[in-house]
Amino acid sequence: MPETALTRDAGIRVPLICGAMYPCSNPELVAAVSEAGGIGIVQPMSLVYVHGHDFQEGMALIRSLTSKPVGMNVILETSSKLYMRRMRTWVEQSLELGVRFFVTSLGNPRWVAELAHAAGGHVYHDVTEEKWARKALDNGADGLIAVNSNAGGHAGRLPAETLLETLRPLGRPVVAAGGVGDEREFVRLLALGYDGVQLGTRFIATRECSAHQSYKDALVRATGNDIVLTERVTGVPLAVINTPYVQRIGTRAGPLARLMLKGRRTKHLMRTIYAVRSAMRLKQASLHGGSSSDYWQAGKSVDGISAIESAADIVRRYGEAAGF
Repeated sequence: MPETALTRDAGIRVPLICGAMYPCSNPELVAAVSEAGGIGIVQPMSLVYVHGHDFQEGMALIRSLTSKPVGMNVILETSSKLYMRRMRTWVEQSLELGVRFFVTSLGNPRWVAELAHAAGGHVYHDVTEEKWARKALDNGADGLIAVNSNAGGHAGRLPAETLLETLRPLGRPVVAAGGVGDEREFVRLLALGYDGVQLGTRFIATRECSAHQSYKDALVRATGNDIVLTERVTGVPLAVINTPYVQRIGTRAGPLARLMLKGRRTKHLMRTIYAVRSAMRLKQASLHGGSSSDYWQAGKSVDGISAIESAADIVRRYGEAAGF
């Protein structure tokens, strides 16, 4: 069988990652992608605080659905010592349960890399440009998740082609993230030289994902022209579907919020306020529908989404198209 750096490092057949998504990474979706030959990534905050599982019980549920490799997402937010202690415990427990592939973001991955490497694992870090990639690699990351300008959620600034040109000379595995809604784009990015591709939006519109039906239907209806960036959810640009609700309230943060985000003493408080508020909004919108269901995260990969499918069919079709 053909292989790439990602398939070797993650121990998988198809170089395809189901990206960690708050709040949409439910255990059934993670397991389905892994069982089909890609790798599903556990988002621990979603597993515990959205889907209501004790971390180890949630991991046991995933293991009951697949024996194949799964990964774990580690958001390296340092403003809360309680959060960091809890995250370190989850990483240690995941290693005990056999997880050997980690995707890190928003901070220094050194401590995760040290724990993972001691167990024979690998760490890939989310980056949007070369300077962050160099810092991640200097601090133990084994590979890079290159988040481009077509990604959902917190997208990067650069298109996939430009981003690869800047990261490939660093000599480490690079995985494309953003804009992949069909197998043609998957094949194209691998042909460009990427070692794998991470999908998020495409896997929300699946039968295994626990997202609300109205969210899935909106992804099927939307086109790339319907995706806009809003500061109103997290304080930094977030890619969402441009619904009437988004149009009504606008996409820029309010003047007070912008002022607080610029202040050295006030920015952490404002980020905390945004984090709590956005977690509640996104959970309600993604899982329950209703009047606040118009905050739907999505990337420009919606152009390739024409139906709600099974995650296994997506992995199989993409793998066959690329010869895996």
